[in-house]
Amino acid sequence: MATILDGKLVTADLKERMTADVTALKSRGIDPTLAILRVGEKGDAIAYEKGAISRCKTVDVAVRSVVLPETSTTEEVLKAVDELNKDKTVHGVLLLRPLPKTMDEAKIVAALAPEKDIDGITDSSMVGTYTGNISGFDPCTPEACMEILDFFKIDAAGKNAVVVGRSLVVGKPAAMMLLKRNATVTVCHTKTKNLAEICKKADIIIACAGKAGSVGAECFAPNQVVIDVGINVTEDGKLVGDADFAAAEPIVGAITPVPGGVGTVTTSVLVKHVVEAAKRQNP
Repeated sequence: MATILDGKLVTADLKERMTADVTALKSRGIDPTLAILRVGEKGDAIAYEKGAISRCKTVDVAVRSVVLPETSTTEEVLKAVDELNKDKTVHGVLLLRPLPKTMDEAKIVAALAPEKDIDGITDSSMVGTYTGNISGFDPCTPEACMEILDFFKIDAAGKNAVVVGRSLVVGKPAAMMLLKRNATVTVCHTKTKNLAEICKKADIIIACAGKAGSVGAECFAPNQVVIDVGINVTEDGKLVGDADFAAAEPIVGAITPVPGGVGTVTTSVLVKHVVEAAKRQNP
């Protein structure tokens, strides 16, 4: 049976580290603060906002919610972003996406100050992921994958790592982060031929194609580490990952559960970025 890589353990470790940093900042009169910018009343955006607020409270990070009506113009949202960029009491900004289709989302994202881009969505942050420049932050989800590897002392150096997914949000940055850890990385996707053959040779698999069961029983081998990023809802309302957990658990060496794995850690990484932003802005 595989070792379950429990995200709650990673989150508890992150909380301990963040609490120490927040205490140090507050002793200097600095109150780490996250601003959440939401446009409209979409249920999933509100749910994510509530999750971020809840996680911030656990480490005494302040939160300011800025809510604009869905009928807002691009210019009105840009004005809100500009105000948050200039507000020195705000250290990180979470822009909830997708924005309404009537808006120029690319222009709004580009307006966000890289040093406050704690979700890693601007081009500057993306460049940093690929070059090592620390003006912004890595995307939270792939960084959560790395936090899991670190906590459970899984060394990627010299290992064969397969990333199943190529999005800018997870797949591509995850591949870059693994390369930085000296893994030999193969990026696959839903069009890859012989996916199972490639995956079977992997020491580490990061499943992030966004399709339930896309990494199936034929992909697994003994002693593998499987990090499942997928969040999919089945017809009967069950939450499952991209990897076939039931097939993997008896075979692989370690695997993250869904729920309770990467998603649990991702929100903590977001808050960690707020604290780190406060430290960078107040050296």
